[in-house]
Amino acid sequence: MRRLARWWRALYASPVLLTAFAVVLGLVVGMFVIIFTTTPVLDAWRGFFNSWGSPGHAFKATLDYVGAAYRSMFNGAVIDPASLWNSLRTGQGWTQTLTPLSETLTYATPLTIASIGVGITFQTGLFNIGANGQAIVGGIIGVAVGSSLHLPTVVLIPLTLLAGVAGGVVTGAIPGLLKAFTGAHEVIVTLMFNYVANLLLIFALLSTPLQQPGQGNDISRILRPGALLSPLFGATSGLRVNWGLFIAAAVVVLAWWFLERSSLGFEFRVSGANPHAARVSGINPRKVTIVAFLISGGLAGLAGITQVAGTTHYIDGGFLVGSAGIGFTAITVSLLGRNRPIGIMWGALLFAALGVGGRSMQATTGIPLDLATIIQYSIVLFIATPVLVEEIFRLRARGVGGLQLASQGWNT
Repeated sequence: MRRLARWWRALYASPVLLTAFAVVLGLVVGMFVIIFTTTPVLDAWRGFFNSWGSPGHAFKATLDYVGAAYRSMFNGAVIDPASLWNSLRTGQGWTQTLTPLSETLTYATPLTIASIGVGITFQTGLFNIGANGQAIVGGIIGVAVGSSLHLPTVVLIPLTLLAGVAGGVVTGAIPGLLKAFTGAHEVIVTLMFNYVANLLLIFALLSTPLQQPGQGNDISRILRPGALLSPLFGATSGLRVNWGLFIAAAVVVLAWWFLERSSLGFEFRVSGANPHAARVSGINPRKVTIVAFLISGGLAGLAGITQVAGTTHYIDGGFLVGSAGIGFTAITVSLLGRNRPIGIMWGALLFAALGVGGRSMQATTGIPLDLATIIQYSIVLFIATPVLVEEIFRLRARGVGGLQLASQGWNT
């Protein structure tokens, strides 16, 4: 019993529980949004005192609409239990059954890679707001290599991915060097480089040989078959989840090892936790800054080319631009995962599921996709305000280590 009590106290004090409660609160916020924006539910509550049965009708309408919304979100992002049972019983319809999970994993793959890159700079007390631009440049260079060379698949795929990494490394190196040697603020520099990358994308697609031959629009050449990350279950399966999933898994493992087991990763964490103590102990802050941006940029570039090689197979003028930019979502996912690779992986899966499930919810219930976005950022809001969550659920006070690390860069 004592051992069980110790385990419960450790769980109760765990940041994982705080994150779980933040997710619950985000879903509660979504519930109230549904209540206040759905006409039948509002009408039911307006007539709350009309008759003895009105309160029951109001609660039933609320549960029906909220339940339908969250049920369709789950079915569209993970799996539909009825469809699963039908496939198990008949052996047919597996494509339809597994498509929601496949789409969630497909979306989460590049998001995980980019988010870990952002999280690594956060661990050092730096802000990389330019992951989206680095991913764009990685996509450009990767497509240039993967669409031009005639090489065996075993050679062309690694070269294409390395070209994407190289594009991200070069783009990340510039703000890193400026920060290290001139003191330029990394937030401003990386943010502005996103615009540079967007304009470079348009230039490359309209004024260079990267443009698809015979095409007047901003569309690139298509990657050669040997440069594609093939679907895991074959091209005829109808499922888009591809071998990029294993690349993302490898990135998670290597990032965990780097941050938790390597000496350079230790220097990163010390520099983020206490820059003054790091300098006194002999850690070179310039080296940490430059290497952190090189790694972060390289991972962002890898995310960009992984998305192209796994799904679209070409880039256009809207590649990762605007709301489609995984680099900006990566910032919130990194915060949600407390800048740690395993946490970031789960955060990316959650964001991917909410995004994919939100589209299914809109199609089946008519509730706008914006609800999924509200839930996403409500969760991030509660993650960023742990004291509020602790007060609501009467949790014991605890440190918010990862969040403190993520805020160091503004003043260094």
